[in-house]
Amino acid sequence: MNVRRSAAALAASAVLCAVAAPTAFAAPSPSPSPVIPSGLYGTGDPTYDGVFRQSLALLAQHTAGVKPAPQAVHWLAGQQCANGAFAAFRPDTAKACDATMMLDTNATAAAVQALAVLGGHEEQVKKAAGWLKAVQNDNGGWSYSPGGAMDSGTDANSTGIVVGALAAAGEQPAALKSPKSGKTPYDALRALQLACVQEGVSKPEDLGAFAFQPDKAGKLPANADATAAAVLGVLGKGMVVAAPAADKPVDPKAVTCEAGGAKDPAQSAAGANAFLSTKLAATGDHLMSAMPGATDQPDFGNTADAVVALAAGGHRSAAAKPLAWLKQNAAGWAKTAGPAAYAQLILAAHAGGADPRAFGGTDLVAALNAQGPAPAATPTKATGGMVRSDKSDSSDSSGTVWWIVGAGAAAGVGIGILLSGRRKKQQP
Repeated sequence: MNVRRSAAALAASAVLCAVAAPTAFAAPSPSPSPVIPSGLYGTGDPTYDGVFRQSLALLAQHTAGVKPAPQAVHWLAGQQCANGAFAAFRPDTAKACDATMMLDTNATAAAVQALAVLGGHEEQVKKAAGWLKAVQNDNGGWSYSPGGAMDSGTDANSTGIVVGALAAAGEQPAALKSPKSGKTPYDALRALQLACVQEGVSKPEDLGAFAFQPDKAGKLPANADATAAAVLGVLGKGMVVAAPAADKPVDPKAVTCEAGGAKDPAQSAAGANAFLSTKLAATGDHLMSAMPGATDQPDFGNTADAVVALAAGGHRSAAAKPLAWLKQNAAGWAKTAGPAAYAQLILAAHAGGADPRAFGGTDLVAALNAQGPAPAATPTKATGGMVRSDKSDSSDSSGTVWWIVGAGAAAGVGIGILLSGRRKKQQP
């Protein structure tokens, strides 16, 4: 979600970020212009985020009551490897996946969530979930590209989105133990949460935050993107979160002062959301970009992910503030960034109880639908029924490259969740 993913792609040809975390993001290729496959949403180079942005688009459409175009769903399903995994993008699906292909937990997890909710792909979802379980790390978590040259170990973003995928596939991720150590995904995430007695924690406002990964010194740098992803992971939720019916106050003292993080998932999520709420308030109800070279730039994607995380924790009022900021400020970003951005905003609107068709003057659903093949059917405003489309294909996007990081990320995205991001970036 979105997400955040939302979420960050580590690719062999990616440019490595010069920050503490093993962040990576795709660099745009000046030439030649990419050939966009039929059925794929967006016109940017899909090399690093094709599966992820398609999954977000389909997931957001379904959440908004739209029936996606069959060719769009077919394209996503056709990207799966024989072992159940997904890469960021397979340009030639007639060629079998081999040892040189970098398999991607974030893309796989996003595809699982989309295909599971759309229905009709039970075997593919089962195979993908089986692969995700097979590549669980000994500490209970997941890395972005398991077993590959770019495998840098467990991170909060990848672990969070994989947990959501396994839950969507009907698994019980909280009880999924590593065969060697017996540790669960929550054990892995708990080890990445800042606790009061952790050596080196000097900022009280960072308590409750999650790190993407430990830094080279073994300390845990607070990371807002990773925190939002981890909230969904510890709560066992995917990128689609329903708006809470009641409001739970944010508790700034939710995490107890003990080594290793919170005692239980609910407390862990409450502490993480207290950190997010404080972080958002400090910058005017939005998060700031931590991407290299970004100076005083808001991070729309990570802000959307924070809305989803706060809603997942039941903090309706706290989620409403950054959601209102997104309504006023995010339309231009989404128009530039493309389908994954529109999808993230739709998921944030859904979590916050807002209408994505009237989001600060923008119809996010119509804008997303225009990024690819026309949906098979869309709901009518008057009756709530479905209207079938007569168009077979309509594809137009911003023409810009969607940046992602693995645990699944993008320029200003955070995928946090994603590579919509998946986005694996360290946010100070």
